[in-house]
Amino acid sequence: METLIKKAGTLIEALPYIQRLNGKTVVIKYGGNAMISEELKNSVMEDITLLKYIGVNPVLVHGGGPDITKALKLYNIESKFINGLRVTDAQTMEVAQMVLVGKTNKEIVSLLNCKGGKAVGFCGIDGKLIECERYKTTVDGVETDIGYVGKIRNVNSRLLELVAKDEYIPVIAPVGVDMEGKSYNINADTVAGAVASALKAEKMILLTDVEGIKYSKDSDEVIPEITIKEAYELIDKGIITGGMIPKVLGCIEALEQGVSRTHIIDGRIPHCILLEIFTNKGIGTMIKN
Repeated sequence: METLIKKAGTLIEALPYIQRLNGKTVVIKYGGNAMISEELKNSVMEDITLLKYIGVNPVLVHGGGPDITKALKLYNIESKFINGLRVTDAQTMEVAQMVLVGKTNKEIVSLLNCKGGKAVGFCGIDGKLIECERYKTTVDGVETDIGYVGKIRNVNSRLLELVAKDEYIPVIAPVGVDMEGKSYNINADTVAGAVASALKAEKMILLTDVEGIKYSKDSDEVIPEITIKEAYELIDKGIITGGMIPKVLGCIEALEQGVSRTHIIDGRIPHCILLEIFTNKGIGTMIKN
């Protein structure tokens, strides 16, 4: 009986969050180990399906870097990275699009449908969902062309709103299109931020392979909440470093564009999405204005 009462208490704890999010849009970036482990895959898909059933409008943006690297090896194409971005020539782009759109996207759609959801797969080419231009990075102060890597110019929010506010779950592969119809590879965190901003989402959640933002380099304790100002201070102090910087900056940009709350959470924890947004304490770091 005590176990049953605890379960009831968990549901009651979730009630105000469910009420607050009813009818609202939540953008989720899905990547890292959560895409590799079968247990975690199922856990994430169950969380997303449950969100839809209780009246939330989830929009899923997925990565696929490891799958692309694996496919490139089969074609004897070397993977090169500059400033954390994949150098993408025409042949690499062809493989990336094949993997992201033809394989990874459809596997996620199929898994969501098996869980009882009604998922629909998209990439940026569909209905000009993600319009972009060629992105150039800076290396030692010199502007450098890294191929078919896209910088987002516009997101067709109308298309996503029609689908997400109906009974469907949009699943977006991070491939964009330019004015000439050419395809571009885009960082999935960047796509999630742009999509969340365009939809004025209530929340954006980034699933990562870290626990969240720590108080210091030596600390094991995760900061539950942090403001934009505090996040910049931690970057300046060198506490937020490496691959966490673009994720935090992406969260900040989304907040500045109208997203209410952003979250960086550990995707290695089963049912991490539900634990973060439907419990008082949460499991990751929430960044807010």
